[in-house]
Amino acid sequence: MMNRSTLFLSLVLSLTALVSSAVAQSNSVSKANPANPKGFTSYTEFGGTTDSDGQVYSLDSSVGYNFNQHFGVDLGLPIYFVRAASSTTGSSTSTNGLGNPSLDLRLKFNNPAVNYGSVLTGYVPTADSKRGLSTGRGTFDWTNHFDRSFSRLTPFVDAGVANTIVDSRVFRRPFTTLGFNSHFQAGTNVDFWSFFSAGASAYDILPSGQQTVFSKVAGSGKSGSHGRIFEQNQQTTGGADIAKDNGFSAWVDANPKPYLDMELGYTRSVHYALNSVSFGVGVNVGYLARRNRRQ
Repeated sequence: MMNRSTLFLSLVLSLTALVSSAVAQSNSVSKANPANPKGFTSYTEFGGTTDSDGQVYSLDSSVGYNFNQHFGVDLGLPIYFVRAASSTTGSSTSTNGLGNPSLDLRLKFNNPAVNYGSVLTGYVPTADSKRGLSTGRGTFDWTNHFDRSFSRLTPFVDAGVANTIVDSRVFRRPFTTLGFNSHFQAGTNVDFWSFFSAGASAYDILPSGQQTVFSKVAGSGKSGSHGRIFEQNQQTTGGADIAKDNGFSAWVDANPKPYLDMELGYTRSVHYALNSVSFGVGVNVGYLARRNRRQ
């Protein structure tokens, strides 16, 4: 019998093939996304997550190129600023450093039935694994996104596979992992008025096989309750259970300018019994550069 992770992987691949086939057979013509025209792109975001283990902030910058409305690439580099809570380490400590550079390939098709996007990201292991900023190995994540709008409501589903757990927009984790996993997220976004929107989702991470957890906030005296092994040791290797997680998130977005994104979020990790609050401020540098050239 197939285990849960194998079954989920089969479902992901089947959904991807099904939607890709539907897009290819559609007679409708996709229009270029005004926010992603052909040419060079650049985006910078500063954000962070705070919880009982401390604070994890990051400055993420990327440059890329859109070949057309369907396909693009990006190069990214994060800088981390981590402050572990004194309740975790016995004393307040800080860790700053570069994260792993990344390269992603983006594919996007808009369709009246369902919009489909796929992002394959590879990470180069140049960051310090002893600080929890890397696994010391090359890693990847392949995520597929499906959504459809109904007036102001846009339900979505994300499904993918990876050999590391990637941070979400509203949850910069106090650890990173090495080991195969399949991941799933489903939720909805709602446009309210003017430039405000909100959303909520549930997520599930299903590791398979041996996992290694690298902590950003490791201490020496914490009990590691609710499976939080990242509170006890800087590096832990074990079975799939040490990296699994599930929970839900909610967020509020504001886009007062075409080039400015702001977000406040909340995540409840049910598995870890961990409540986290996050924020993010992003600037579309590519948009500003194109606007200045037109003036």
